[in-house]
Amino acid sequence: MLQQHRMVTPTPMVTALPTTSTSAVSTASPVSVEPVPPFASLEKKLIDRYAASIPTKWGEHVPGVQTQLATKERVIALTFDACGGTVGSGYDEKLIDYLIKENIPATLFMNAKWIGANPDIFATLAANPLFEIENHGTEHRPLSVTGKPAYGIAGTKNVADVIHEVKDNADGIEKLTGRRPLFFRSGTAFYDEVATSVVHDLGFEIAGYNVLGDAGATYNTEQVYKALIKAQSGSIVLAHMNHPEKDTAEGVIKAIPELRREGFRFVQLAAVAHP
Repeated sequence: MLQQHRMVTPTPMVTALPTTSTSAVSTASPVSVEPVPPFASLEKKLIDRYAASIPTKWGEHVPGVQTQLATKERVIALTFDACGGTVGSGYDEKLIDYLIKENIPATLFMNAKWIGANPDIFATLAANPLFEIENHGTEHRPLSVTGKPAYGIAGTKNVADVIHEVKDNADGIEKLTGRRPLFFRSGTAFYDEVATSVVHDLGFEIAGYNVLGDAGATYNTEQVYKALIKAQSGSIVLAHMNHPEKDTAEGVIKAIPELRREGFRFVQLAAVAHP
């Protein structure tokens, strides 16, 4: 099973009551002091905790990123990213319809921009028990505490940026579905190890991969197929569901029957990590 990380519980704020003078008792009402909201307290605690932390690692496979399911069963987790933005808000209906027709569970990592561009499709997918909806970030940015870029995309600038890249989309998904995501995957799937620690402190697992299914939807059909049939027991496959003009669907459709013949079945991440 995936390692679970406990959420940091903010220390409650104790408000001192006003004292009375020995020479005269005040008849004024006590001053009302607004309590610090729990998230604001947690955010400050995390910013303070990591203020002096300097990352030394950068990439897709840094400490804190889970790249494989902890199981020897012949199961594969298919995960599909929906990245959003001006060139990434499409919907691969052929891919999703195939998964539904073949009753294949999958985990869908959805970015806030994609959700905003496809509200009806999002609602339909979220209501389908075949699909587990997880968090692909608010702005689809690499997760850094120093602004480090990946693939030309600027990373989050600091700890506060990391927190909001993760939390704001998680809040949005929870509001729309009634279920809080369990997993996070950053835009580009790049991280530094300070940022991954912050994600864990927020209470989320980080889903990496060990099978690159379509290389950002750039693979042709044969490349997708060859990537997927290399999957092993416990593999996490990363591919995309937001580029219907590309060949991801065709490659998946070609690979699934062969994987089934080899005895594999398909699972959602949460089914193994949080059964």
